[in-house]
Amino acid sequence: MGARPAGPPAFGTPEAETAFFSAYEAALARWPVPVTPATARSEFGTTRLNACGPEDGRPVVLLSGGGATSAVWYANVAALAATHRVYAVDLIGDPGRSIHDGRPIRRAEDMTAWLDTVLDHLGLDSTALVGHSYGGWIALTYALHAPHRVERLALLDPTQCFAGFRFGYLLRALPMLLRPTAARARAFIDWETGGAPARGLIDPAWSAVHALGTAHFPSSKPVTGPRPATERLRSLDIPTLILTAELSRPHRSSQVADHARALLPNAEVAVLPGVSHHAVPMADPALLNDHLTRFLDTPARTAPDA
Repeated sequence: MGARPAGPPAFGTPEAETAFFSAYEAALARWPVPVTPATARSEFGTTRLNACGPEDGRPVVLLSGGGATSAVWYANVAALAATHRVYAVDLIGDPGRSIHDGRPIRRAEDMTAWLDTVLDHLGLDSTALVGHSYGGWIALTYALHAPHRVERLALLDPTQCFAGFRFGYLLRALPMLLRPTAARARAFIDWETGGAPARGLIDPAWSAVHALGTAHFPSSKPVTGPRPATERLRSLDIPTLILTAELSRPHRSSQVADHARALLPNAEVAVLPGVSHHAVPMADPALLNDHLTRFLDTPARTAPDA
């Protein structure tokens, strides 16, 4: 499982490819629950999913932040998989084991069509969706596209959903985007998280995946933004949990929370204290997992008797 399946695009060097996928498999090997890998083929390419939990459990699909890969959920899968069938997805075109060698993804509609094919492959008429950062934008966009297929929606410090990016964050990220290196990726995460890796709040195995993916993975740069229209957000009638990171640098968490409450008055909105944006899944997993499991385990709403 250490080699990447055949198909474009290729890494710059065989050594870079080997290093990334070795780090990826090493990170997955540290998950506290057994993992079953699966792939879903579509017109866009091949999507990799890492599944865990009881096969008859209620499904939940995890969408990671950009560059994070499905390996980022290492501190959450045990709690979620206790009662749910968990599907952690490598985003198409992003670092991971998904291969974007098919139709280009240029619009939000392409991204929702891709996720349609993933759910179809899994045989899921409906599921809970959990998205972090860019994965939160994908999850919200998909819920607006196909609300009948989303039972519950959890957005973890989502970007480009309720507020734009801070200029200072984009400026700090620019060197990493223009000339990505593993060292720049590590330095960026260290800056945004206030030194979380050095304080032992982030697993070094995941840090290696993120750094090597940023430096070497041949991303096809899937679509991002724009923010959903106000009218569409007000029409959303799905049980929704929005958790903002108090120390988030990409945006002001208070602005995200305020706008979310105004646009989705029936949503549950809470702040994760002392947590930065990129460290949401792992910095305080006990608190995050408590929020998620309580929300996901709440009985589904039933229609009133006629």
